[in-house]
Amino acid sequence: MTRFIHTSDWQLGKTWARLRPEAAARLAEARLEAIRTLGKLATEHGAEFIVVAGDVFEHNSLSRETLGRALEQLKALPVPVYLLPGNHDPLVADSIFYETQDIPGVHIVTDHTPIRVEGTSTPVEIVGAPLLTRHPDTDLVALALDALPDDPEHPARILLAHGQVLNRDTIDNPATIDLGLIEDALQRGVINYVAMGDTHSAQTIGHSGAVWYSGAPEPTDFFDTATGGGENNSGHALLVTLRDEGVDVEELSTGTWTMEAIEADVNSIDDVEDFLARLDAYPNKSKTVIKYTLRGTVDLTAMNHLDAGLDARTPIFAAFYPRERLMDLTLAPGTEELDTLQLGGYADGALRELLEASADGDTTAEDALRLLFRLQH
Repeated sequence: MTRFIHTSDWQLGKTWARLRPEAAARLAEARLEAIRTLGKLATEHGAEFIVVAGDVFEHNSLSRETLGRALEQLKALPVPVYLLPGNHDPLVADSIFYETQDIPGVHIVTDHTPIRVEGTSTPVEIVGAPLLTRHPDTDLVALALDALPDDPEHPARILLAHGQVLNRDTIDNPATIDLGLIEDALQRGVINYVAMGDTHSAQTIGHSGAVWYSGAPEPTDFFDTATGGGENNSGHALLVTLRDEGVDVEELSTGTWTMEAIEADVNSIDDVEDFLARLDAYPNKSKTVIKYTLRGTVDLTAMNHLDAGLDARTPIFAAFYPRERLMDLTLAPGTEELDTLQLGGYADGALRELLEASADGDTTAEDALRLLFRLQH
């Protein structure tokens, strides 16, 4: 039996334009802390090593601070770690991986040559398909598999790969990985498990149960709560157990941050209250990033209540903002609301012009109406 941790897509050094500087710093820290978490999980679950299936770093030019702290976390891992260059950090002349080559226990997968894993209770080999350029022009996994003999006596073999597969990618891309070749190699016993990276949600693909994307250990993009799409299962690593009779894979939680795209229909003050209550239900707002879409038609009272509620909650979240392109919330003041404004002369004329422009979809006019109502109350 062999047990190890499969992870990928750390993308250390990634930045987020929508986050305030203090929140961005905390998220960067969480991504570094995830390395420590992976080490703890390896110890707790008896994993003998860790494989990282590409995109360890966001790019090959990190700040000295980010790189130095990343190297310290790698040094502290309690088990050996095997790093595969991906499309964000390909193994080019100025590769950042050369900064890690002298760290004990840290191994870079530089070519297709099988690597014997150190210190395991049973023999294990790692076969990699590292990216030597950001945009390869061939299926690197096919090249790696073609170099392996059909030897039934070989040690347990783990293939590390990074990219999309044919049954998941409709784009005609010569670098797309042929899942059929992988499944055939698994069936023939040439390899025993395929650790994939590039897709940031943990999931198995194919029919063998031995080909997995680990997902990113912290979210890097939004989970769309309405459709179930986007990053719908990030914040995990995989505990993989290879036995003679097959493969067992268990998802382990690593993520501490939440990124969600939410939407709601808002047509009354009760709907406003429901939406605000939904926001209040997030348990750890300082580590939560929300982008929202609202649709519907509301009167001035409901709109004013919504604006006040959103304004109060915006600074509490790590980031909280509307999806302007998808927003479709229309202001329709009631007759009684307009009467309470008690405007006359020029001001009343301006109000009527704003109402007409707002009805035609002028968002600036809507904003002016909302401000006018707030000032009058």
